[in-house]
Amino acid sequence: MASTASAKEPKPQEGLTREETKSVKERRRLRAAVVYEIIRLEGEAELRRKFSALWWSALAAGLSIGFSVVSQALLEANLKDIAGMPVIADLGYSVGFLMVILARQQLFTENTLTVVLPITAQKDWRAGIWRVLRLWGIVLAGNVVGCFFFAAFLAYSGVFAPETQAAITDIGKHLMANTPTEMFMKGILAGWLIAALVWMLPSAESSEFFIIILITYIIALGDFTHIIAGSVEAIYMFLIGEESLLRVIGTFFVPTLLGNVAGGTVLFALVSYAQVREELEG
Repeated sequence: MASTASAKEPKPQEGLTREETKSVKERRRLRAAVVYEIIRLEGEAELRRKFSALWWSALAAGLSIGFSVVSQALLEANLKDIAGMPVIADLGYSVGFLMVILARQQLFTENTLTVVLPITAQKDWRAGIWRVLRLWGIVLAGNVVGCFFFAAFLAYSGVFAPETQAAITDIGKHLMANTPTEMFMKGILAGWLIAALVWMLPSAESSEFFIIILITYIIALGDFTHIIAGSVEAIYMFLIGEESLLRVIGTFFVPTLLGNVAGGTVLFALVSYAQVREELEG
């Protein structure tokens, strides 16, 4: 397969020096098949990780993602007198994702793509689906527990100024104003964007920081629903008595979870595999 792929690979024209030819090859974007293989290998490694490693990494991610809510609330509270404040405050949403992704912590929505790619190339995908479900279960549980601890800190610590506390509550109210259908449909878009972010990172080189900010800022700007970041907000609303557990689960959690999986796995992962399938099989 490697020899076939190299035979089809276009080469720089003659007349360039060896150094110039090397520069051309180094500056070319990675082929989709190369990106697929990089992510597939990462997924294989994740699927082989032990329970404890996945759990603690997922718990850390659930805690870290809470800083998206805090950062957004701090910006809202301190920029409330500035025109266009919500557009600026949405930049704070990116903070938690920067912490999680750059620290290589386990985030459920990243794994809707990463660990699915290894089983797309298998003829008997049923054998691999149980490994994926195991990892999803561990990571999702760890993320949610981390979110609960962070939400409890927001609700009971008393460390935030009244203006910031009010901004956190407003963010939660804004999320829970969505209907289950809106949670699901917006979740599809968030799932697609996070999967696209994962797909883009192998080619990002030194621009990872800006790509993470761009994609997650779009999620905040579009009010798209993210199962982990949103869990901090939804659990916080439950803890302060603004929402019932039934609404948190039925209105937010289940529809958003299904939407994120649909966008990241059913749509993005399968379409990404389809575009490289012929190259891989060739």
